[in-house]
Amino acid sequence: MNTTSPVSRRRFLQETAALGAIGLAAPHTIPASAIGGENKPPPSERIQIGLIGCNSMGRGNLAHCAKYPDVVVTGACDVWKKRAEEVAAKHKDTCKIYTDFRELLAAKDVDAVIIATPPHWHALMAIAACEAKKDLYLQKPMTLHLGESLAVRNAVKKHHRICQVGTQMHASENYRRVVELIRAGYLGKIGVVRTFNVMNQGENGVGRVTDHVVPEGLDWNFWCGPAPLIPYNAILAKSSYYHCSWMAYSGGWTPGMAPHIIDLPVWALDLGFPIETSSSGGRFIINDDGDAYDHHEVLWRYPNCTVTWMLSLTNSYGFDLHGNPVPRRRLGIYFHGVNGTMYSDYVEHRIIPEGKAMNEFMLPEAIAKKQSKDFTGRALYYYKDLQPVENPIPSSPGHEREWLDCIKSRQQPSCNPQYHCRVDVPIVLSLLSLKLGRSIKFDPATEKIVGDSEAARMAIPRYRPPWRFPSHYLR
Repeated sequence: MNTTSPVSRRRFLQETAALGAIGLAAPHTIPASAIGGENKPPPSERIQIGLIGCNSMGRGNLAHCAKYPDVVVTGACDVWKKRAEEVAAKHKDTCKIYTDFRELLAAKDVDAVIIATPPHWHALMAIAACEAKKDLYLQKPMTLHLGESLAVRNAVKKHHRICQVGTQMHASENYRRVVELIRAGYLGKIGVVRTFNVMNQGENGVGRVTDHVVPEGLDWNFWCGPAPLIPYNAILAKSSYYHCSWMAYSGGWTPGMAPHIIDLPVWALDLGFPIETSSSGGRFIINDDGDAYDHHEVLWRYPNCTVTWMLSLTNSYGFDLHGNPVPRRRLGIYFHGVNGTMYSDYVEHRIIPEGKAMNEFMLPEAIAKKQSKDFTGRALYYYKDLQPVENPIPSSPGHEREWLDCIKSRQQPSCNPQYHCRVDVPIVLSLLSLKLGRSIKFDPATEKIVGDSEAARMAIPRYRPPWRFPSHYLR
């Protein structure tokens, strides 16, 4: 591709058959000169984007795309019409309003869609977008069931679509630096990774409502869609934070947050699928309108290591990452290696060495400082204390910008479903293990549950009619 001349949107959108192979290579970045720099490109060169699910997360993703001159917003869809109207009002010259996602997907003036609905809709909408030949940015969690995860991945591959899953922390500088240090062997071999997400909602959780009158302009039956139809609940309908208190519509807080957090060990250690998943927990304390667990403990066994997950909604202690002792959401990832332990959250990472095992990776001045008699701090190492890695990971242009660039280059972005299945499958298996109350064994080669016919059957969702799970994508 000649990146010194304008890039034709039509040409890139047509040339998908040969270039749509799914991979994990670094995305091709389109330079400013190719999209018109500061000047807005002509309409034929701009990516036409529609938003499905016009609440907070979707609006944020759309804003990150719409700020670029090579993007035009042409559609806003929500079953609550006022939300779509509010988005369309910001793009009044170009944006049409829809209340049925199928109508937006059929629109000729939409090239790509952002799917930011409640999670129970993700699989059906993502597959429908692929069939409509629309590229897609799919908010996390990617899916809620094993069958859905594999079906979405397979649909993206079959229809040669460009898909980015919305785990935006993958684009962060901190995550990149952690990955390159671990892959360069600074910690040595790693036998276990511990991850957690905690907060404190108190015994009352998200609360209760008594008024179940559906607001004007909201199609509640359509909102529930393939999931069970329950009386309207204003708390449930409010935002993604509150969705996580209902199992059928979100899977709880593990799929709500773990995609961001376990993404780091999956990436750094290049993990495949777990061969065994053990899960425990339940709804022990919280008493609100929801029905999701308030505690969840998971152990994933891989061929060469173990990864654990801890979730609490009633205590927000954050270990070394705790900070100010007030209730708030905290999270972290601990890598335990032969040479030392690294702990990280979204914005920082620190290393505690095992004696002198890491000295070969340290800058001489850092070693001298640690050995000085005047040094009174803990034996913590920071990135600035370490020798540079040989192959640093380039900075990201931004999670949404990467997706836009990949729509043009037809190379898959870093968090495409082929990769993200390795994040999503452990999560959905943990939900199934929790529901069944037993461990689940999984064969990564066949991508099937082993020795448990009930679990294998329950891994394929049953949707509320008239919606049907597209099982042909599992063949």
